[in-house]
Amino acid sequence: MERMYRVMSFWTGIFAILFMIGDMHSTAILFFGITGAFLALSYLNLSERMYLYIFGAFLTLFFVGFTYYATFIMVPGIGGH
Repeated sequence: MERMYRVMSFWTGIFAILFMIGDMHSTAILFFGITGAFLALSYLNLSERMYLYIFGAFLTLFFVGFTYYATFIMVPGIGGH
């Protein structure tokens, strides 16, 4: 299971680099943080159940944060120009 956390950190790192190239710096910093967290968690050698609990908590926080952003912060429109 720890290898899957390394895979997730690899892909979030790739996304962070792409966000940085695309001048989306705040999103890149967020993804670099997630990359570091996944990488650090992968070396803790926890049980598979604990890894699943941590991933479930991560998904819950993501969905709550995304729903809050989409509901209260994001301005609807096409392109914003």
